[in-house]
Amino acid sequence: MENKSVEIRVEGGTYTFKLENLLEEKGISKNKLVRDTNTDFKVIKRLAKGDIIRIDIYVLARLCAYLKCETKDIIEFQRDE
Repeated sequence: MENKSVEIRVEGGTYTFKLENLLEEKGISKNKLVRDTNTDFKVIKRLAKGDIIRIDIYVLARLCAYLKCETKDIIEFQRDE
């Protein structure tokens, strides 16, 4: 499996967006995720590509419940040492 996670450097650390990997691991397409969670496709696409400014905690909670995972499985922040 190819690592499709996206790292975004910000002041103080790095965000790693791992939704693409998680979906591939679980065999779920973005379209199925959109339909089953009633989430806008643009939101899923941005979350997968790390192309976001704000994270909607309600969307994140819905995705975690559906995917049976933790927030850190979708997006993780690593603080600079």
